[in-house]
Amino acid sequence: MKLLLTLLLCLLFGESTEIKEPTATKIFDVHLHGSKGINEQISELKKAGVYKIAISSSWEQQEHYRKNTDIKILYGIMFPCPNGKVPYSLQPCFTDKKEWPEIHWVETQIKKGKINFFGELLTQYFGISPSDTTLYPYYRLAQKYNIPVGIHTGGAGPNHGSPNFSWELGNPSLLNQLVKDFPTLKIWIMHGGDQYFREAIELMKSNPHVYADISVLCNPEIVPTDRFTSTMQAFMNASLENRLLFGSDNAPIKAAINAVEKLPFLTNEQKEKIFYKNAELFFSQPN
Repeated sequence: MKLLLTLLLCLLFGESTEIKEPTATKIFDVHLHGSKGINEQISELKKAGVYKIAISSSWEQQEHYRKNTDIKILYGIMFPCPNGKVPYSLQPCFTDKKEWPEIHWVETQIKKGKINFFGELLTQYFGISPSDTTLYPYYRLAQKYNIPVGIHTGGAGPNHGSPNFSWELGNPSLLNQLVKDFPTLKIWIMHGGDQYFREAIELMKSNPHVYADISVLCNPEIVPTDRFTSTMQAFMNASLENRLLFGSDNAPIKAAINAVEKLPFLTNEQKEKIFYKNAELFFSQPN
């Protein structure tokens, strides 16, 4: 009855009769970090419609997440770690407190199913380019086992505890050599390049195996709505709707989701791609 009344009013007053169905809220959050309150974090995510997450944190903290069965979790390994620590939380990345994980240990953990992706790669915090050849043994391993690699780009907040951090090293154009040397490696640009989003777009246009997540960009507490809108419009204008991934980076999850929902130029189908369909393909498809 209410629907019929709405249609009649639209006809009487000359409004459009098109009624858009709301997007079904189903979320795959590809960019999440650990929390001291794991149960509370998982509960909030589930309430918002998150059914799967890709989490990167210290190795010790990941062990606590493995005990949780309420949500599907993919696990990422963070490195290289400035002074052996995770930025911001300053927890030791690994039990041996080293900056780099031993390569044979990493391969063993992959074979055990305990590592699903490499990320967040902390090259910018460490003070090196993502194309630094020191990383190549790890990239070869990722390519061998079809492990996606997520690389931090853009900027950073204060008090991250990384003395060699460099803003210039957050430019996605620095991945150009990497994608040339590893043409089938699955890469995603974390934060969509942030202020370097144009460089991210150019890299993605010429490399179909490169994706980008929109974490931080979709956080209205950090990025103003107008900047997020114009950035997303640029990605859509470049026909990259099939390679954008939703990520919250521990932002208030409902606010991050709403930021995407409110974009006026996205169709429901495009929102579904960003919220979960693109991620499912990216994390599952073979090289």
